[in-house]
Amino acid sequence: MNPNKIMLLAIVIIILFPNVVVPQNNVKTKKNNINMKYNTLTAQEEKVIIHKGTEAPFTGEYLKNKQEGTYICKRCDAPLYRSEDKFDSRCGWPSFDDEIEGAVTRITDKDGVRTEIVCSNCKGHLGHVFLNEGFTEKQTRHCVNSISMKFVPKKDKNLVSVYFASGCFWGTEYFFMKAKGVKHTSVGFMGGHLEYPSYEEVCEQNTGHLETTEVIFDSTVTSYEDMVRLFFETHDFTQTNGQGPDIGNQYLSCIFYSTPHERDIAQKYIDILTKKGYKVATMLKPASKFWKAENYHQQYYENKGTKPYCHKYSKIF
Repeated sequence: MNPNKIMLLAIVIIILFPNVVVPQNNVKTKKNNINMKYNTLTAQEEKVIIHKGTEAPFTGEYLKNKQEGTYICKRCDAPLYRSEDKFDSRCGWPSFDDEIEGAVTRITDKDGVRTEIVCSNCKGHLGHVFLNEGFTEKQTRHCVNSISMKFVPKKDKNLVSVYFASGCFWGTEYFFMKAKGVKHTSVGFMGGHLEYPSYEEVCEQNTGHLETTEVIFDSTVTSYEDMVRLFFETHDFTQTNGQGPDIGNQYLSCIFYSTPHERDIAQKYIDILTKKGYKVATMLKPASKFWKAENYHQQYYENKGTKPYCHKYSKIF
């Protein structure tokens, strides 16, 4: 069509239908729609990220995380912070003295005093930023809720993730997080049929999940065999109905293997224990989706400053 006729037609449409809004850029409109598809959040996550709440101090999953990697937005997966900018301010929340360029937006808080920080991409609440406190040379402290972020570890072929269930995951994690060569631990659930299980749902004993600890270790420092030995030496692997005073299907003993090699090593130690006269109740199951438990369960005894009541170390091997 002749350009002049197109222009004339557009003018006529505007005059006759002044309230009609025609997108000027179809590509941009499509992009905006894609950005609106955010990750599904739990009620607790919505309380902080959407409604600008604050998680309790010293309870966040990433408070003591020292792994190398990148912290991304829980709501939209946009990169926010690098691990090298994280420092210990002893304030009770993860602290960073710098952000990835353009990732974080500062706005005046409703209290008119503090400065709120939000994800630049989705506007999800992160926490607050404070200046001139003297913690680092950059004189900046981004005080961020762990629940507002996800952590993506730096890829390292020497780091191996393995999964153990030996009763209450608080006690299981307590021993593994102190073991030589272990870089990080998390507690959660594995082996069930329900997606995104909560602690309360698992405790009802109808989801099929076991309380499980994820252990990430450096294979140049320790080995899977060391992990398996520690697993057996820190709980009663002969108990068939739970662990210690904790009775229930979610507390059963199990090694979740990710490879045939892991399965064979686990079976090797079950055979050794059987020859020693033990009636081993530990199950061997292929690893499935690991669902992280709520933040207040992570590094529980470390944060509480107490010791396990149903796990103890007893040398066997």
